[in-house]
Amino acid sequence: MRRLHALLTTTVLAAAALTAVPTATADPAPAFAAPALDTPAATADWSVAVVDSTTARYTPTTIGGWSYPVGLYLYGQYLVFRRTHNPQYLSYIKSYVDRFVAADGSMSQSFNNLDSMQAGRLLTILHHETGEDRYRVAARRIRDRLDTYPRTEDGGFWHADTASRAHQLWADGVYMVNPFLVEYGKEFHDSAHANDEAAKQLHLYGSHLQVAGGLLRHAYDESRTATWADPATGLAPEHWCRAVGWYSMAMVNVLDAVPAGHPRRPALLRILRALAAGLERHQDPATGRWFQVIDKGDRADNWTETSCSSMFTYALSRGAQRGHLDRHYAAVAERGYRGVLRKVSLGADGRTELTDISVGTNVGDYAYYAARTRATNDFHGLGAFLIMNEQLRSD
Repeated sequence: MRRLHALLTTTVLAAAALTAVPTATADPAPAFAAPALDTPAATADWSVAVVDSTTARYTPTTIGGWSYPVGLYLYGQYLVFRRTHNPQYLSYIKSYVDRFVAADGSMSQSFNNLDSMQAGRLLTILHHETGEDRYRVAARRIRDRLDTYPRTEDGGFWHADTASRAHQLWADGVYMVNPFLVEYGKEFHDSAHANDEAAKQLHLYGSHLQVAGGLLRHAYDESRTATWADPATGLAPEHWCRAVGWYSMAMVNVLDAVPAGHPRRPALLRILRALAAGLERHQDPATGRWFQVIDKGDRADNWTETSCSSMFTYALSRGAQRGHLDRHYAAVAERGYRGVLRKVSLGADGRTELTDISVGTNVGDYAYYAARTRATNDFHGLGAFLIMNEQLRSD
């Protein structure tokens, strides 16, 4: 029996029905009470403060449906659990997942888009922590779906199996599936296949999306029929920061997993190093953060965005730490970290407020990205913040 299994079975909340909740709604009196925050404790450990605040705002039932923003946030919460060993953090994740995974491992998800696969990371986590076979069965559904999932002619996973996303590669998509793949491979002894596929996807996406200067465009349409696609290149017109942020995090996760002698590793390192140079060049010198449209920080309506700044900070720090990048990128990441920390504070209720997070975004032009809502405590930002903070915080 895996560690914490006995503890989980006594502390976990009763699982809710398997129907998805479309949107998260704050619960004024949550059944899953988090420890009370006080100012010194919160400011000393922002990860704990964010988790305690978020789990006080939402129960595992009201936090939302099976989705990548919630999956991202709960993955960040898991990282905090690994450091603090607070069993409530893991129990909360289990209660959320058990809404969607039946005792026999069955799920109602069709997995017809990459976004729906990101929360699959929680399945491998829970199998690792509890040993319950239903999580293996559920995770296998995603692994098997990839065998029939549609691809571009050169093998890249479409962003979604729908007419409106056919033949399209979005930089976002590499994070939705490839960290899951390498973690699945490690947990279930399938690393030869998983690592090869993940490395292939990162390479293909990078080959299509990366342009001169190292930055990536948001998306590529093989068919050149999307309204945003350049008729000659198939590329989207802009470098949207969170799309590039997703790619940067996925890249370091996959490089951490694939062996040193993997044949695609040199190409992946070239892509990452060119991207890192582009990110350093476009880091806002005044704040240390990055702009919503990365390379147009001189425009008055552009703004520094918190989720992508967290993602870049994490990727540059992790890349420098693991030797994927030159060590000087640790200093670039430290500037980003200081900048992101200026976006988190305690509200009048003693809970954390993380600001200037772009809401979910499709592919568009500059005006579209610049006008996106700047949300507070959006899960895209909370999850990215926790991943970043667990990488860079000082104990």
